Amino acid sequence: MIKVGCCGFPVRREIYYQTFRVVEVQQTFYKLPRISTARAWREEAPPDFEFTMKAWQLITHEPSSPTYRRLGTEIPEKKRKDYGFFKGTEEVEAAWARTAEFATALSAKKILFQSPASFYPSEEHIRNLKQFFKRIGNLPFTYIWEPRGQWERPEVEKICTSLGIIPCLDPFGGTSVRGDLLYARLHGRTGYRYRYSEEEMKELIRTGEKYPNAYLMFNHVHMYEDGRRLKELLEQEG
Repeated sequence: MIKVGCCGFPVRREIYYQTFRVVEVQQTFYKLPRISTARAWREEAPPDFEFTMKAWQLITHEPSSPTYRRLGTEIPEKKRKDYGFFKGTEEVEAAWARTAEFATALSAKKILFQSPASFYPSEEHIRNLKQFFKRIGNLPFTYIWEPRGQWERPEVEKICTSLGIIPCLDPFGGTSVRGDLLYARLHGRTGYRYRYSEEEMKELIRTGEKYPNAYLMFNHVHMYEDGRRLKELLEQEG
């Protein structure tokens, strides 16, 4: 089964629901909305519509990240060292608890953790990552990790396999060792203004068909248009 969607709503939600059957919620990365918002989104969406979501940045990013400008809350200077990078602190644990609470209200079963390029493959960072996912355990979620920066593909897949989580890697870079689920975020191969060609979309379909379940999630300027084109190709080939 191949699902196509976007990272965020590029059009009004009522229009999006008519086009796609899955969305990755982005607001939850910057600032968690109220639980009532999660319930409202779940209620307004079609029964078979699926939400995935991006984990709160307080788990993955340190306060030096420019993304904290959208947090809406000032982090006290003496507490700044306690946030992000999957640290084993009360602050990160609290951020995870709120992320999980929102996901539950939204009925989101897949949670994506995107680490920044500054979270490079050091011994400390790898230890933080492993200890974090071991602590949060086997709740009713599928955990997905998208590293940025210097990580090598074999190292990411080895870590994910040992933790039982899903690597989110370039789908054009090969088939994942975790062959039960493909979760790909398509940022544009040369930048956010990229337009995927028909041949590239056919390659994405061929890659997705190797998995029992595949999520092809567009995250660039033309995500709505490219997502629709990929859906049309899927329908033609189906």
